[in-house]
Amino acid sequence: MNENLPSGQYDVSKKNKFRKFYDNYKILIFSILSFFLIILASLNIYSYLQKQKKISLSNKYATAQIYIKNQNKIEAFKILNKIIYSDDSTYSTLSLFEMIDEKLESDNGKISKLFVHILENNKFDKEVKNLIILKKAIFETNFSEEQRLLETIKPLINEKTLWKPHALIIAGNYFYSKGENLKAKDFFIQVLDIENINKELLDQAKFKLRLILND
Repeated sequence: MNENLPSGQYDVSKKNKFRKFYDNYKILIFSILSFFLIILASLNIYSYLQKQKKISLSNKYATAQIYIKNQNKIEAFKILNKIIYSDDSTYSTLSLFEMIDEKLESDNGKISKLFVHILENNKFDKEVKNLIILKKAIFETNFSEEQRLLETIKPLINEKTLWKPHALIIAGNYFYSKGENLKAKDFFIQVLDIENINKELLDQAKFKLRLILND
């Protein structure tokens, strides 16, 4: 019986089984090891390249700001525009906001398209993405038609988000400025129905409602 085998013979038998297993599957074993080594190396390379990309974008962004201070807005625009299309969630967004703040692009339609590009080609946390949508809406209130503005703020007013009351007030102010008080009133009333709303926003909505009632 097996239990009567000498320990040395048992060890040899065990080693032979391992040897046989290794011989049968050594190609598979090396393939698996190689696969994991390649994955590990690829992750390290990717991490390194991402860090280098961040450093490069940071330097370019700083250069653009120097051009702005020196009133060389053409060169600043070229650099910021390239950064936007680099599709880095941080520097692409910062570059667009800088471009708007410094009025480097006079075509509002092109700015709106840049907003769309950033939102579609970068990954953001939900509330950060909603904040960018809100800023797009604020920008577009100066020139957009009603349908376009409502389409922009639709994701904010149709879901629970920190920026919903802000979006409702933007819409209310938009219609109030156009003398469409009934539409404005509807948006301001929706602000009153939001739970745990910031007092300043609540006061804004109440103030505008009083103005509408007194018109």
